[in-house]
Amino acid sequence: MGSVFTFRNLGVAARVAARQAGRSRTFSALWRGARASASHFGKVLHQLWLEVTGFVFLSIAGIGLIAFIREYSRYVAGKEPSGRAILAACFTALFAWFGVTSFLRVKKHGASG
Repeated sequence: MGSVFTFRNLGVAARVAARQAGRSRTFSALWRGARASASHFGKVLHQLWLEVTGFVFLSIAGIGLIAFIREYSRYVAGKEPSGRAILAACFTALFAWFGVTSFLRVKKHGASG
């Protein structure tokens, strides 16, 4: 029974402390500063995420380009049908599009934010 009374007192004390902290100019200024810093770091991390994913997609597109060149040379030599070269070209174009649009989003968010 004594622990319930203690937890109730702790809850009341926490609410009173929160109200007092809300009235404090120092706490309010620190809170606003922390929120502004967190918002800024969040935007920077989002930009970094877009740049890293864009780089990864463009790297995968580069690998696809190498595969396309290999399959196209086999197609021209008459060793393979055209389907594999077309598939490699579509793969390369798709991942290049993903990479380019990721970098375009970085540019768009950088101009507006």
